[in-house]
Amino acid sequence: MGLAMAAFLIFLCPEGELVEKVYGQFFPTAAFCMDALAYGEESVTAEGRMMDMIAKELPLYSYSISYFGDGLMNQYYKEYVEILMQEAKEGTEGNAAKSQAGGENGESGQEPGVGGSAQAESKEGSVSGNEGTGGTEQEEEQENSGNENTAGNEEQRLNGEDSYFTITDGSLPDTDSYQELIHTEKAQNISIEDYQEFEALAGKFYTVDASTYTTKEELNAKNFMAADMRIDKNTEGPQILIYHTHAHEGYADSVAGDPNTTIVGVGEQLAKILREEYGYQVLHNTEQYDDNRDYAYSNALPALEQILTDHPTIQVVIDLHRDSVAEGTRLVTEIEGKQTARFMFFNGLSRVREVGEISYLPNENLQGNLAFSFQMQKACEEYYPGLTRKIYLKGYRYNMHLKSRTLLIEMGAQNNTVQEAMNACGPLARMLDMVLAGEQN
Repeated sequence: MGLAMAAFLIFLCPEGELVEKVYGQFFPTAAFCMDALAYGEESVTAEGRMMDMIAKELPLYSYSISYFGDGLMNQYYKEYVEILMQEAKEGTEGNAAKSQAGGENGESGQEPGVGGSAQAESKEGSVSGNEGTGGTEQEEEQENSGNENTAGNEEQRLNGEDSYFTITDGSLPDTDSYQELIHTEKAQNISIEDYQEFEALAGKFYTVDASTYTTKEELNAKNFMAADMRIDKNTEGPQILIYHTHAHEGYADSVAGDPNTTIVGVGEQLAKILREEYGYQVLHNTEQYDDNRDYAYSNALPALEQILTDHPTIQVVIDLHRDSVAEGTRLVTEIEGKQTARFMFFNGLSRVREVGEISYLPNENLQGNLAFSFQMQKACEEYYPGLTRKIYLKGYRYNMHLKSRTLLIEMGAQNNTVQEAMNACGPLARMLDMVLAGEQN
């Protein structure tokens, strides 16, 4: 209904006025709720439900609200309006000749006025907050309407003329120069004494998604640093498992049909460095669980349980992803003269704002998971300032309950190159070895 009305309005007013009419008539409650959730307000239950209802009727709105963060809320609002109007135009091309007004207007470029930046850089979409759904993992998949779900338009960007970032010389990624990016000296010292206050700790290290919340009891820097993350390299059998819930995720110059140029290839690079440089035994599972992306986490869970049963020596589990961001955002930094993808650690809290703890998605290893990502984040900040984004906290579980040393990592985004992601594997492996050897303090 919303798109149909927008299509009708396109013939009656300039684009600037259309924006005002669309937001004025269809989204006032949802817009209020978006602002309230972004600032972490807790008294938005009714409005939250209303937002969910609107999101179901208008999927593009749901898509747009998944992109909280980095001070880009206005940009994402604008992108949504542009998409809405473009679809309205495309859907009425056959009737364009019937209206004289629609063809001459629409150059005002007016943006809707949305104040402030949001609290979070949302990874995986909005949350419905449904209760009592019987203890299945399917609820974990609701987040897939968000940033990650760009597979449908990815192919158009891969080395095409309109690609945001294109490799033009046809060269293959360099997988052998990672040693140049490995730092052995700290760039800065971070004292946890400076982050004993909850607000200081959360502000420095975390982004909390609007769908969930955390507490000072849950985030405790001293407890995190006291957790023993050490493992024994000398055990028989693999110690580290790397897998990919979303194995189809690719980069700006990924080659269609070649998994070596997707997140799977980046996972193999990380496994290679951990094996050859640091002496770990690494099992890299390249199975694809996201042929139906909505059920990727559910599909992966029994396979993970079987792998851990078959290989009881595994002590570390890494789910390696590739994030999605706005096309104008580049998650890249420079290390030793090489463009390197920035990455982000991610934790699921099994808790949503509307209903509290999700009893059917328990995670007895949550504190271990949080300690692991915190020690990794601190190490990265000390040796590679700016390489990582803040740790992202969201509401569901993401299969992180099977081992206490579990990381979910977002390695760059869709507009990074494969080489940039490969480059990040050297520093990531170095920090992993440091934490797993107990050298981080």
